[in-house]
Parts: sequence; C-alpha cells; structure tokens
Amino acid sequence: MSSSRTERPAWMEQPSPLTQLVKAVVIAAIVTVMLYPFLYVVASSFATPAAANSGGLLPTAFSLDAYRSIFSGNVVTRALLVSIGVTAGGTALSVLFTVTTAYGLSRTKDVPGSKVALYLILVTMLFGAGIIPQYLLIRNLGLVDSYWSLMLPGMVSAFNLVVVRNFFMEIPAELMESARIDGAGELRILLRIVLPLSKAVIAVIALFYAVGYWNNFFNAMLYLNDSTKWPMSQVLNEYVLQGGQLSTVTDVQQARPPSQTVQMAVVVIATVPILAVYPFAQRYFTKGVLTGAIKG
Repeated sequence: MSSSRTERPAWMEQPSPLTQLVKAVVIAAIVTVMLYPFLYVVASSFATPAAANSGGLLPTAFSLDAYRSIFSGNVVTRALLVSIGVTAGGTALSVLFTVTTAYGLSRTKDVPGSKVALYLILVTMLFGAGIIPQYLLIRNLGLVDSYWSLMLPGMVSAFNLVVVRNFFMEIPAELMESARIDGAGELRILLRIVLPLSKAVIAVIALFYAVGYWNNFFNAMLYLNDSTKWPMSQVLNEYVLQGGQLSTVTDVQQARPPSQTVQMAVVVIATVPILAVYPFAQRYFTKGVLTGAIKG
C-alpha cells in the first residue's frame, strides 16, 4: 500500500524547489503586468495637475478634482443610471430567452424541428446581416432613440445559447421523466428541476451578457441621437475622443483638471461597477463554461 502511494505518474510528481521558484516568479511577473495598468489608471485619476504633468510612472500627489469635475454635472450620474438599467434589464431578458430557447432545443426528441432551428442559430455565428440592414430594421421598428435599441439587438448570443443547451443535455433524462410521471409540465420541470441544477452555467452567461451590455457603446453611437440617453460606455467614449473636455455633453463651465486625469477618472467610474461583479461569479466559470461547451 505504501509503495502505491509513492509511485505517482510523471504529471503528478512533486515539482522541485527550483521549478516552484520559477513558477512563482512567472506568476508574479504576469500579475504585475496585468495589475500595473489598472493601478496606474486609478492613481492617475486621483493625481493633482502638477503630478499628472510630471511624467512619472505613478503620481506622487493626489487630489479629487477630477471626480469633482465629473460629478459636478449630471452627465456621468445620468449615464451610470442608464447603464445600470440597461444592463439589469437586458441581462434579465437575455437570460430568460436564452434559457427557454436552450431548453426547447435540448429536447430534440420532444420538439419537432429543433435540430433545424439549432442549425439556423449556428449559422448566425458565421454570417451577419451587417450594420446598414440592422440599422434600417431598428429604424423601421421605431426603436431609434429608445433604450430598447440597446437591448434588443444581440439580445440572445448564439454561443451562450449553445453552451446552455449542451449543459441542459447533460442533465439525466430520468429526472425529467420521473417528474412527467408525477404530472409535472414542461414549465414546472424547467423551474423546479433544470434551473436549480444549472446555476453555474446561468451565472456565467448572465455575467457575459452583463459585461456585454455594460461595455456596448456601439449601439448607443448608432441608435441614440439624444445625448441625455447615453449609457456610461458612450460617455466614456466621448471623454476619450474629446480629450476629457466633452463640450457636447456637459453644461459645466469651469476650470477643469488635466484631460488625462479626467479620462482616467471616467475609466475608473466605468470599470469599477462591472468589475465588482466578477468575484461573485468567478467560482462558476470552470464548471459552467467547460461543462456546457465540451460536452453535449
């Protein structure tokens, strides 16, 4: 018994101290490369004008002038509320339609034409209609200058749909058959059996959808002519393009901090809310994505 414990496959052998040291150094270097830009952005957003213009790697003096300048008007505050509303509403709709469609496509024996529908959905991953036909469709539907134009286009991702469908197909069919024998309908089976077993994959696709809605400025740029309806991503885009001045979307006339400091502050405001969501869904990544994408 003792010999079987000591004999291990090559890929399970304990690494040597030198190997562990090399791994630690490599991981530390990767973490530094990834964290430094974010720390630089945060530190620069708090920099005083003199520190921001000094050209150092990190500012040495800090101030809240950039944040005061940004929040002195209603542009950023209103944009944050718009982004939160669009992200919450769009994510809820996307998860609802993705889950229900994936459940129907996973029941290939019970739903006639489900394979044909799946193939049509997969085609959309390879071919798209293009910007002009999509804009004409949104305009003909009367959704220009409407928040629906930020949620309806791309509401269901074919990739996420396939992941959820494959996950559903891994749920033992015996569970659903026993529920049907007890008189449960499809909706009850979905709510009482399938969804409780699919929390991992649903949490992952919900995060994917939320990040997509939060960062999507392109639809706002195309469909929203009223700047008061702009989400945070579009406001951030305008700040970056106009060097932090934003004369077209702000009514505050006063001395402003350096444009670089203002830009960094807007980046922080636009990044922190969605970044704070990641820790709550991180533990579902491996189980949710890999199980849904590999199997099925």
